Formats: sequence, C-alpha cells, structure tokens
Amino acid sequence: MREGLGEVMSQSFQSLDEFRQILSTAASADLSAQVAASARNGQLTKPPGALGRLEDLAIWFASWQGNAKPKLRFPQVLIFAGNHGVMAQGVSAFPAEVTEQMVLNFQHGGAAINQLSRTFGAQMAVHALSLETPTADFTQAPAMSEAELLEALQTGWNAVNPNADLLITGEMGIGNSTSAAAICNALYGGEAADWTGRGTGVDDAGLENKTRVVAEAVALHGGQGDGLEMLRRLGGRELAAMAGAMARARVERIPVLLDGFICCAAAATLKAVNAKALDHAVAGHVSAEAAHGKLLEQLGKDPLLALGLRLGEGSGAALAIGVLQGAIACHSGMATFAEAGVSDG
Repeated sequence: MREGLGEVMSQSFQSLDEFRQILSTAASADLSAQVAASARNGQLTKPPGALGRLEDLAIWFASWQGNAKPKLRFPQVLIFAGNHGVMAQGVSAFPAEVTEQMVLNFQHGGAAINQLSRTFGAQMAVHALSLETPTADFTQAPAMSEAELLEALQTGWNAVNPNADLLITGEMGIGNSTSAAAICNALYGGEAADWTGRGTGVDDAGLENKTRVVAEAVALHGGQGDGLEMLRRLGGRELAAMAGAMARARVERIPVLLDGFICCAAAATLKAVNAKALDHAVAGHVSAEAAHGKLLEQLGKDPLLALGLRLGEGSGAALAIGVLQGAIACHSGMATFAEAGVSDG
C-alpha cells in the first residue's frame, strides 16, 4: 500500500455509462498534503524558486500521493498493443505484422522501453489486445463495437497495480498515429492536415493519403458523441486500454506521466468527458510528431522534455521518470534551514 494513503477500494465498471460516472466522480488531489508540501518547499535550504519546475513537480506529486514528503519507489510502465483495420488504406510505412513482432521484442527485453524501464526501476508489462482481430476500417464503419471498447478499457483498468506510485502507458500498433490524428481532428476541429503527421515515416504521397483517410473518417464519425464515442469510432484497442489505465490511476490517486501523440490522444478522450480527468497527469515530453505540441496545448500540459523523440512505446515518459525522481529526491531529502542550522535570512 502506498505511503500516505489508506485502503483504496477501486471501483469497477460493467458499461460505458458506468465508466463515464467513474470519470465524473473520481477523487481529487489531497489539498492538505499539497499545502504541507508547499510549506516544506519554502523551508528547504535553497533560495525561493531556485529549483524551478522541479519544485512544482514535487508538490504536485505530493498532492496525489497524499504525503508532504513523498517517495517514488514503484513506477509502473504498461505497454498495450493493437492492430488497426484502417491499415487497409495504406497509411503506414510498415506492415501490420510489425505489431506482433514488436510485442515479442518487448517480451524478450529488446526494445528501447525495456532499457528505459530497467534504468529507472520501473516494472514493465506488455498486453496484446486481440492482435488476430484488427479493428474495423474506420473510413467505412466505427472501429469498435461498444463491447469491444468496453473490453479494451477494462484491460487497461485491470492492468494497473494499485500499489504503484507512478504510471506510464505506452503503445504499439502500426497505423495508430492515423487513429490518433482522427481523434484529435474530431475533438478539436481544424483541417485533417493540422493533425496528421508522418508517423513511422511515410513519404509525401503517403502523408497525402493518410491525411485523406483522416478527413474521410472525421467526416463520417465527427460530432457523433462524446470523447468515449470518438474513441470507439476512431480509436484502437491499445488507445482504449491506455485510457482505461489512466482512468484507474486517477481513481487510485496514482500520478501519471503522459507519453507522445498517441498516448495523449487517448488521454484527450477522457478529458472530453470530464475536464478534470487528467489533473493527475503531467506531460513527460513533446515528441517530433508534428501535432503533439498542439495537442499538449489543448490538454493544458507543459512537457518536461523536448528531445525530438517519435518512438512511442512510452519511451519519452519513461525518460521523464528521472526528472521526477530528481524533483522528489530534492524535496523529500533536502534539509530545512532549521534542520541544517542555516540562516534563512
């Protein structure tokens, strides 16, 4: 059980409406812990504000852990994989078979996210969601039925360890940047080209085709419901699982570091249902995918890192674990002026 929290009784859901209800009633941060952490920060042996954003990060983390001197001991990284029917439209530079091949690579410890998880002491798990059954081509029909969306949400929800003290969700799914672009276009408007990037590296003709696909999908499905309905119509199983995991983290008061464009598109569907659904989340980085910065602006998230990454897998957020670890170590480990016998002026 995480320090500073009592016994957590996790809600479960058997329908999309129950999931919406959970999003609307999830507990907020612990304001008393936030106040106490802020007070402690003001007493540490440093000039006010000298640690910049690290100070804000530590106080934010303390408010969700419910502890004025928080600790980060058990980060969890969850990777979800799914296949997309929209691949029939030729939207990726790689074939759909790569999804399953990369799942095996994750399982054998050979991917970048394996190395980063190990480096920062995170427990990592991979969940493949019905890879043998791609979602429907969403230029022709909704990507998922309600039952399929519910199953994927529940997979993500159940994958979260309630004793974790930080969550990162990553993805693997050839074609899923097309899904993410369509979701963002449906939620935030503009032109399809505003949200569509090169993903795995399509050429100019491939980008033009991908943009066409996004525009057709949004013309068919846009305005047909809330964020969860857009997730059903335009998403993929791995995006839905990420959304389910992030929602579970909110209920358990587990802070979240958001990864790249696809992860944030999944997160955006939650915020479209409840404006406070992502209060427990910070953007780990801004990726090189063209629309990610614009999406972070829509989410109101200022990224911790900007390293030109565009890998997915949770990799950028995993790197940001180190920044958060540093912020918490300084906040909880530094001496106060009184403890150190140093005059605070």
